[in-house]
Amino acid sequence: MQDLGAAFRLALMLVISADRDLVEILLLSLRVSLTAVAIGLLIGLPLGTALGISRFPGRGLVLVVLNGLMGLPPVVVGLFVYLLLSNAGPFGWLQLLYPPTAMIIAQTILIAPIIAALSRQVTEDLHTEYAELFRSLCVPVHRAVGTLLWDARYGLLTVALAGFGRAVAEVGAVIIVGGNINHLTRVMTTAVALETSKGELGLALALGLVLMGLALTVNALVMGLRGTAARLSYA
Repeated sequence: MQDLGAAFRLALMLVISADRDLVEILLLSLRVSLTAVAIGLLIGLPLGTALGISRFPGRGLVLVVLNGLMGLPPVVVGLFVYLLLSNAGPFGWLQLLYPPTAMIIAQTILIAPIIAALSRQVTEDLHTEYAELFRSLCVPVHRAVGTLLWDARYGLLTVALAGFGRAVAEVGAVIIVGGNINHLTRVMTTAVALETSKGELGLALALGLVLMGLALTVNALVMGLRGTAARLSYA
């Protein structure tokens, strides 16, 4: 067990020297989370925009369910994906359990509802300004969706960054379906948990510093994009 001062010094040395294990874990974390965000955007943006502009019976119930899915417990999602991909599950023949693919699937399930719900709010607010124009021009739904996605691009970029922040900080689901295997499925959050349990605080703190740096960067980008969107709206 290291004392706190020595652990911080070791952590800083690992970050400054770009330790090979640290970089490997960081790159895998980014690959998994960015892939999950990309898939989540492909699912969530069209779904959220369609819900934002459409009105149909039962829409309120759909929105309640969608908003409820934003709070999915990660361990439950991990268990669900595990049961689907295990050898006894319906998709066991794909042999996807424990490679990074399983972690991407779990993260996608977690963040797609978040992206859909947030993008629904963004596009619905914008659609109230465009609704009369769309009706007068008889704009079809798919064209309206494309127009709203483009005009709301700055707001939707903040949605994407929020999804990334949620994905990169995930631990419960990915450790269930990924197994925290060294050099294969060990990402920042699971590595922090493992190294802390072993008493090896140097690498854990180094990963924690990188994770905090990513969180601060994401928040700074969100604030910057919101400021840009606000300036453009007044221009």
